[in-house]
Amino acid sequence: MDSARTAPRALATEAVHAGRDDLARQGLHAPPIDLSTTYPSYDSRGEAARVDAFAATGAEPDGPPVYGRLGNPTVARFETALARLEGTAAAVAFASGMAALTAVLLVRASLGLRHVVAVRPLYGCSDHLLTAGLLGSEVTWTDPAGIADALRPDTGLVMVESPANPTLVEADLRAVAHACGSVPLLVDNTFATPVLQRPAEHGARLVLHSATKYLGGHGDVMAGVVACDEEFAGRLRQVRFATGGVLHPLAGYLLLRGLATLPVRVRAASATAAELARRLAADPRVGRVRYPRLGGAMIAFEVAGDPHEVIGGVRLITPAVSLGSVDTLLQHPASISHRVVAAEDRRGAGVSDRLLRLSVGLEDVDDLWRDLDRALGGRPGSVRRTVRRAETRDCPSR
Repeated sequence: MDSARTAPRALATEAVHAGRDDLARQGLHAPPIDLSTTYPSYDSRGEAARVDAFAATGAEPDGPPVYGRLGNPTVARFETALARLEGTAAAVAFASGMAALTAVLLVRASLGLRHVVAVRPLYGCSDHLLTAGLLGSEVTWTDPAGIADALRPDTGLVMVESPANPTLVEADLRAVAHACGSVPLLVDNTFATPVLQRPAEHGARLVLHSATKYLGGHGDVMAGVVACDEEFAGRLRQVRFATGGVLHPLAGYLLLRGLATLPVRVRAASATAAELARRLAADPRVGRVRYPRLGGAMIAFEVAGDPHEVIGGVRLITPAVSLGSVDTLLQHPASISHRVVAAEDRRGAGVSDRLLRLSVGLEDVDDLWRDLDRALGGRPGSVRRTVRRAETRDCPSR
């Protein structure tokens, strides 16, 4: 085997080459898109054996593909690449981030482990899925210090999001993983991406992404993915096969392409976000500014005035839900992403009615600031260049 392909590689190199290592040997440069839903086989006995093996363990079938719900070669390339970036043995892709979370809950519920311990805030629809008990689950909400005491014999999962959506509060993942004991820890790593944080290195068994966001990176693909060990991946594939939450091959192709530029995009957007956070923290029209210690392209800030007027006042920035795109997006969590969370729970998790969430893209920082300055209204914002970085980073979120 070529040692160049087995030696450890930097994340930026993996982002470009993982999932593509075999292309040159096939005389290809860009990965092919396999749109087949079914595949011919003249060996029905062998086919039966492979289906039986999948039913037993959920392992990916050896040999040629069988059927689109069992797996797709283009999607498999993305899964391989994402697992390499997160440092896990496997990854399983789904039609959306919520489909991915649903599959995780179904895997644990199938073992009679329906109780979930979770830390707020989470993405609003994740919160709603747990709270509403739509899958028969029961949730205990706690802070990180209370996880160990909240565990029960039927606890199947502990879930945290760090940095959290939308307050950007960060958890000590190693301490959280220790508190979980033998219960699997799922970390939603959508905001950080593997560029800034690899939760599996801190003890998480499951790493969830809304791949719609930074992994795709261009606002044109919807997907979810769970990076994990091979045993859990097998169970996830079985749920995906049974429920049909498969990822379309074209989406798999777009995600693989998105991963190639992920480190460059995240680092460039993070530099702009850090500067915008400094400017916002120096502006009297803005209250608390929240920016993660580990960096990133997300900013949360509370305005002194009407947040809806700020949303309506931007012109360069796009007022829209979602995040992680090449263009900058602004939204009011209490009205959109976290509207499904009860107001009392929302505010208790630090999601105030004046909070705005900014997903910083790749535009020029001065152009973005001019747009924010105009939308904030009142007197023009004065920027004190001497504001220390720690003043924008060390902001309590609760």
